[in-house]
Amino acid sequence: MNQDLLNLLKQRRSIYALGKDVKQNPDDLVDLIEAVIQETPTAFNSQTTRAVFLFGEQHDKLWDIVVKRLESEVPTEQAYEATKQKIASFKAAYGTIMYFTDTDVVKQLENDFPLYAANFATWAEQAQGSAQLNTWVTLANNGIGANLQHYNPIIDDLVREAFDIPTNWNLRAQMPFGSIEGSAKDKDYMDRKDQFKVLK
Repeated sequence: MNQDLLNLLKQRRSIYALGKDVKQNPDDLVDLIEAVIQETPTAFNSQTTRAVFLFGEQHDKLWDIVVKRLESEVPTEQAYEATKQKIASFKAAYGTIMYFTDTDVVKQLENDFPLYAANFATWAEQAQGSAQLNTWVTLANNGIGANLQHYNPIIDDLVREAFDIPTNWNLRAQMPFGSIEGSAKDKDYMDRKDQFKVLK
């Protein structure tokens, strides 16, 4: 059996020690990732996923927004110091991809196909997961580390204002990426007999 894809999936890890020593230029990375997202399947070919790429000062701005917003959410100054260190590790990365779902498309599909109306929001989330994984694997295949964060919804309004995001784009995740400055932690796996069932 060909295991090329499996090997690529094994390369994809949550890398938290990220840096800016990326050999590829932003334009080439954007071209590649845009193509990857467009090739990612979606239910009814709905193409509900949107992405915003942040580099340089725009990348820094996002994580400045996050750390400032979190100050009122953490219970103690000591906890906030730990939070600031965590956010600083994301800011140390080369860039960030913000993932959104176009809710106008979801609503239109709900109206056009009432029999499946209850499913389109779920299918849009599945499309998000697929796009994020495909992007993550693509970055790993190019020697670039990444991790996935979810500071939505508490930063949604601030992000919308700071980056001129359409109101119908719903923030779903943030993916900082950059050079790999430290290895990932060991990954634990469930026992396969508890996870899978095979019927012959």
